[in-house]
Amino acid sequence: MADTGFKLRVMTEQKTVMEEIVLSVTAPGTEGYLGVLRGHAPLITGLTPGKLSVRTLDDAVREYAVAGGFMEVSRNTATLLADALEPVADIDVARAETAAGRARDRLAHKGENVDVDRAEAALARALNRIRLSRRGRSR
Repeated sequence: MADTGFKLRVMTEQKTVMEEIVLSVTAPGTEGYLGVLRGHAPLITGLTPGKLSVRTLDDAVREYAVAGGFMEVSRNTATLLADALEPVADIDVARAETAAGRARDRLAHKGENVDVDRAEAALARALNRIRLSRRGRSR
């Protein structure tokens, strides 16, 4: 392991997305964004929909839309268990806009058979994907 790096493991329910040595991670914790470097104190935090930024050993920055989950940091290893994760560059904005519209429709008709918590979570995920995609294209 490089003297300045630490191990990052990112997983979804379906697969291990990445497992490598990195310089830093910035993640959307439930109490706000947090940064992790080598030697970080142990922690466990929930994640909210937002942007996950990973700075690699070659100083490149990779950005992902994360839908939520948990992150644990211990002994120079950060493990991120994401509900869903997608590279910002791969976001299908039309699909995200369609998902946002469906969630808004469900919330507008809060009658029977509408799981409000699920619809609100779907809307938050879709809006996060749209926001991150638009920021990525404006650079």
